Amino acid sequence: VQLQASGGGLVQPGGSLRLSCAASGSIVFSISAVHWYRQAPGKRRELVSGITSGGTANYADSVKGRFTISRDNAKNTVYLQMNSLKPEDTAVYYCHWQGYWGQGTLVTVSS
Repeated sequence: VQLQASGGGLVQPGGSLRLSCAASGSIVFSISAVHWYRQAPGKRRELVSGITSGGTANYADSVKGRFTISRDNAKNTVYLQMNSLKPEDTAVYYCHWQGYWGQGTLVTVSS
């Protein structure tokens, strides 16, 4: 199983990015929840958002109202739409599925 995270980059405060997490391998991607975590420099990895197999989403308070998670099971892909980005959103973002981690994608919010 491989999880490929992508979509990170440099964006100004108030900007938007969409992260993708694509799973490959002999898997049934739809059977389990997928989560996005992030780790800022010098900080512990924290849970940002998750989406269940049925499509129920949850969010950390710090991103509620700004981030939206979604999944396309036909494409084995989960997305994280990030709007109104703040400098404190700067981190490496990781996706997680059934014990597997993606390699991380760096998001930098700076003017």
